[in-house]
Amino acid sequence: MRIKFSLIMILLASCTLQFSTAQQKLRLKEAGETIAAANLLPAYLNQLKDKNIALVANQSSIVGKTHLLDTLISSGIQVKVIFTPEHGFRGDQDAGASINNSRDSKTGLPIISLYGKHKMPTAADLAEIDLLVFDLQDVGVRFYTYISTLTYVMEACARQSIPVMVLDRPNPNGFFVDGPVLDSQYTSFVGLHKIPIVYGLTIGEYALMVNGEGWLPDGLHCDLTIIPMNNYDRFAIDKLPTKPSPNLPNHQSIYLYPSLCLFEGTAISIGRGTAFPFQVFGHPELKSFPFTFEPQKSPGASQPKHESKTCYGKDLRSFADNFQDHHLYQLNLDWIIEAYRSFPDKDSFFNAYFEKLAGTSTLRKQIEQGMSSEEIRASWKDELDAYKKIRIKYLQYPDFE
Repeated sequence: MRIKFSLIMILLASCTLQFSTAQQKLRLKEAGETIAAANLLPAYLNQLKDKNIALVANQSSIVGKTHLLDTLISSGIQVKVIFTPEHGFRGDQDAGASINNSRDSKTGLPIISLYGKHKMPTAADLAEIDLLVFDLQDVGVRFYTYISTLTYVMEACARQSIPVMVLDRPNPNGFFVDGPVLDSQYTSFVGLHKIPIVYGLTIGEYALMVNGEGWLPDGLHCDLTIIPMNNYDRFAIDKLPTKPSPNLPNHQSIYLYPSLCLFEGTAISIGRGTAFPFQVFGHPELKSFPFTFEPQKSPGASQPKHESKTCYGKDLRSFADNFQDHHLYQLNLDWIIEAYRSFPDKDSFFNAYFEKLAGTSTLRKQIEQGMSSEEIRASWKDELDAYKKIRIKYLQYPDFE
């Protein structure tokens, strides 16, 4: 028995050491440490020559300090059309705002919005296109809509027999997998596939999974090429060189986004219309909370929740800055549970959008029933374990497990 006990203690010590080492390894990476695929021109430029190119891009699609579009044109590549996702080509539009087609002021090229009613390129949009290049900075969260745009682009190109090239970029939330797996009943543009809220893949790896798991309709298969990054470390938080969208201005907001975006399905503000969106939460009726802020109209937040009203809540910026001191490897449900328990009118706390964001009706019921975050998390385990077995097939970089 003593021998068995000693072996168990040795194994436990080993696991503890490995976890401690992982904790020490986790760090904030400065912009430029990871070399995004767009910067590796020799890896893909020759494949674009003498072809008519469609480009899916926004303000995050940069090569050094130059936009990818300008880089391609200066390299003699024939870009014929630009497709742009939610927030527009310059990344300055509100979440959910309708974006009209336009032309790029510098090149005169047509810009076709893939948001609103026109989420998928049409056959006419892709006429005479030989290859589509996709380069968007994702943040690794199911309800961030760039992966839905990727899926629809892959489908459209598969129908027209047009190859797709994805220039891979780092996932700043790529160091963990967590959250409820999508119930297909709640499929929408903020959740197309049976993945958890935080899915632990780069956008290139995600494209491989969409193809490999047969998630395109009608048995379609996209002719897909992934251009990989250099020096990508999944076990780190990448400090991105540009904002991926208007209300994710810094690494604090990007790190807190997976947990705080659930508040978008409630009466609670997450700081849109302030200088610190997705870094705080609050409401005019949470008067027992110490921190206050007042949302105002601003670029990217033309109609902020609780505009010009004093909101009481929590400032999470120091929490995000001291990320190494916290349990980073999971969603934080304590904040939304605390806000719900403190909210005076429980019937008006949630709205209909919450189920789409959560991808399930269960999470809302669990919070309303008073379950703890640990109890809720335990209910995800089986589906998360099943997803992780699928995920591992598509990894192109060293994993954290």
